[in-house]
Amino acid sequence: MKRFESGEIKSFVSRRWPRDHGAPGNDGQYPKISIVTPSFNQAQFLERTILSVLNQNYPDLEYLIIDGGSTDGSVEIIKKYERWLAYWVSERDAGQSDALNKGFARATGELVGWQNSDDIYLPDACREAADALRRSPDVDIVFGNRLDIDASDQVTGETRFTPFSVTGYWYDGMSLSTQSTFWRRSLFAKVGMIDPSYDLAMDYEFFLRAALQGARFKHVRRYWGASRRHDLSKEAMRLPAWRPEQDRMDQTYGRKQRWNAPLRTYSRVRRALYYLWLGDWDFVADSLAREARRALEHLWKS
Repeated sequence: MKRFESGEIKSFVSRRWPRDHGAPGNDGQYPKISIVTPSFNQAQFLERTILSVLNQNYPDLEYLIIDGGSTDGSVEIIKKYERWLAYWVSERDAGQSDALNKGFARATGELVGWQNSDDIYLPDACREAADALRRSPDVDIVFGNRLDIDASDQVTGETRFTPFSVTGYWYDGMSLSTQSTFWRRSLFAKVGMIDPSYDLAMDYEFFLRAALQGARFKHVRRYWGASRRHDLSKEAMRLPAWRPEQDRMDQTYGRKQRWNAPLRTYSRVRRALYYLWLGDWDFVADSLAREARRALEHLWKS
């Protein structure tokens, strides 16, 4: 399982476009993939996101950027690449969920993905995801592992996911990441689109709803995306505002609070056993060290 280093990522997201040669011809082996990027005032990172999509060099790519009326130079960056975009717009919207639904409504690919305007794909993510879904026609959603990067594209951490479990997803947190997930566009017809009433947990709610309605998931042990951690990211602001949306999901879908502790413990043991079975001893050791540091910090603050 190749883990990309910081230098490789920096090179990939700065490689000029157009390339010396275009995307290879499609012999029918690869389905069309539609990627939607919701964007709002992320000019500092947007070009690297765009290049991480275009530099996939995927033979049948449809890229849509839905900008919410940015005033920080994002529009000028988008125009620089508009020749290679299937669609883009910059106008006021009702938030990230609204922007995503606008993009997905226009998408025509058999497969879809969503990449935020400060996050990136890693090399060959689209091709590997298409291969995985082609080999598993009964699967609706395929997801890989994720790296964490800082504002300068330095790798700061990673998340190695495990095969999907509704119990683990619901009681132990997100078991996949939009930065490294693709799904069949037909899934929207079965479970609906992004719920615009969620401002932070729209991804969590969408995949939970899909799982509870019978969607089938497949995990691939490859790194497909990277989440950028910076002070102005939604991730940085997420925890304090997450609880009301989490409570609403619990009420909507019927999660039982009394089962939180035992099922969280079960899910964590399941994850640890999976890592050990695969020989991911380094990841288990790093995870235990992080948990110990957090516990000590909590005790110190209390």
